[in-house]
Amino acid sequence: MPHTVTVITGASGILGQALVEAALARGDHVVGIDFGTIQRPDSGSFIGLSGVDLTLADAAQNAMDTATSHFGHIDNLLNAVGGFVWQMTDGPLDSWERMHRMNLVTVLNACRAALPHLRAQLQGSIVNVGALGAMNAGAGLGAYAASKAGVHKLTEALAEECKSSGLRINAVLPSIIDTPANRTDMPDADFRSWVQPAQLATVM
Repeated sequence: MPHTVTVITGASGILGQALVEAALARGDHVVGIDFGTIQRPDSGSFIGLSGVDLTLADAAQNAMDTATSHFGHIDNLLNAVGGFVWQMTDGPLDSWERMHRMNLVTVLNACRAALPHLRAQLQGSIVNVGALGAMNAGAGLGAYAASKAGVHKLTEALAEECKSSGLRINAVLPSIIDTPANRTDMPDADFRSWVQPAQLATVM
């Protein structure tokens, strides 16, 4: 019986690394994709594709094609790619464009590139990382929340488009993920209430 093949974007990030470990522990063959450098060495069950700019449709397509060529097919796509910025609405406009490209365009391109491979399996899943903050955005979250709201609606639309093809399309909506960067940015917060990356990885 062929192995389940799971593709993970944002694989060099804290959540991405947790997803890679969870999928490998489950027995999946895993393809990690990131613009940054993926530190985990390649093995019989894992390959890392570093330097992939998912804001570019061609780069996303090449990565998914490479994943399929290497392991024969794709069963799951977990999109942990993205970024965060805190700024008030009258801050620099380029942050809005950056959040749009990092959080929405990357996920859109990854989904579009993976869908033909997933449909070929007549089953499989996509899980995107949304954000609870996009449901009720606070001060300073405009650019980030707007981009993540786009991820939410993209997920809803894809779920409708794919519901007759055997594919499952969902999103998780975490609050604050417990990462070193978030602790640095919010040193006075109660870290005990934050989402642990390994817990979120298990859900995804």
